[in-house]
Amino acid sequence: MNESALAKQTTKKTMTRILPFILILYIIAYLDRVNLGFAALEMNADLALTAEVFGLLSGIFFIGYFFFEVPSNMIMHKVGARIWIARIMLSWGIIVILTGFAQSATHLYILRFLLGVAEAGFFPGIILYLTYWFRERERGKATAVLLLALPIGGLIGAPLSAWIIDNIAWASLEGWRWMFILEGIPALILGVITLVYLTDRPSKAKWLTQEEIKWLEGELEGERQAALRLNKPSKLEMLKDATVWKLAIFYFAGYTGVYGLSFWVPTIIKSLSAINATNMEIGWMAMLPSLVGIPAIIFTGLNADRTGKHKQHLVVCLLIATVGFIGCALATTLWPMVAMLSLASAGLYGFTGSFFAYLTFFFTESTAPVGIALVNSFAALGGFVGPTILGMFVLETGMFALAIILVVGILILLTMPKANIEIQAEGNKEVRVTTSGKRLT
Repeated sequence: MNESALAKQTTKKTMTRILPFILILYIIAYLDRVNLGFAALEMNADLALTAEVFGLLSGIFFIGYFFFEVPSNMIMHKVGARIWIARIMLSWGIIVILTGFAQSATHLYILRFLLGVAEAGFFPGIILYLTYWFRERERGKATAVLLLALPIGGLIGAPLSAWIIDNIAWASLEGWRWMFILEGIPALILGVITLVYLTDRPSKAKWLTQEEIKWLEGELEGERQAALRLNKPSKLEMLKDATVWKLAIFYFAGYTGVYGLSFWVPTIIKSLSAINATNMEIGWMAMLPSLVGIPAIIFTGLNADRTGKHKQHLVVCLLIATVGFIGCALATTLWPMVAMLSLASAGLYGFTGSFFAYLTFFFTESTAPVGIALVNSFAALGGFVGPTILGMFVLETGMFALAIILVVGILILLTMPKANIEIQAEGNKEVRVTTSGKRLT
């Protein structure tokens, strides 16, 4: 088999085997992370939670996430993705189910913090896992597929969560409690399946031929050696690199916007809806911002890979999101607000579609576990800041504040270098070159 056919066949096999499964895992993770926003439609009144308390509850998840993300990723690099991701899913599923039995704000604070601790390392672990299987030229596609979990989770979670809240009240428990219980069970089931299904590295893949394994490991090793020549080879040197901290600050800005919206969309829509709007009707309207996210992620992920212009895509996406947030601040009726929420979501989802491919270009294999987790854990503080801002301030002020944070992120990004490695055409072949033009392959 010639190399071109071998490359095509191996890449198709790995994408078909890995991407649908990790997409399902992340859909469940995202749903369990943000379903608090739908629980708020009834839970806030039942437990007498103020807007400030709910904003803090939404964000405290990310404090636990922040402290345990780097250690979690380092452990995964040592013990393997199969065992560690299964552990993460089993522990977070148990905590989500327990949330259905919370009796006070204090219980919720504890459980949401523990959920962040349990889930810490899942997303950066998956991003790291993709570097074990996909070449740089395919990571934009791979991360775009993974990040479809965000809008798909919203599309599934909005009507499902609202339906459970309105229609299930078994054993005299409120619907919002059953929402947590029922939506926590899939994480337990998938945690067990992960132990059987996931493969740690290409060398252990029984579903690849020896020829395919040899080709894939050769390609990935070539990229690792090139990365060693271009990026900081040690963790200490990486931590001294301003580029890493710029990546962290930039992602913090985007993350603040993403989760500022994720937890508050149902409540914002409810505040502008007719008095007799049902939770189910609110759920359907809350789907719209998620719906626009699917084409946004696919387009930016694939087009950034095709053109190699990840940085430019990121700037445009955050500009779109900024306009959306300003529009939300100015909107005073329901449908203009939904339109502006959708515009902001399109920009934010598009941003996620190309950021993680861009991120992986700046690390070697030895620094990637710490580097990716460091950037993601610092950004997780944005997941605390975003919901808290919307809980502390009136909607108009909060939306303007989120827009300003995105503008700061854009300014940081403009000082960033292009990705260290680019793919260029040379006759009928693709070659990898540095941004200064040095040929690597």
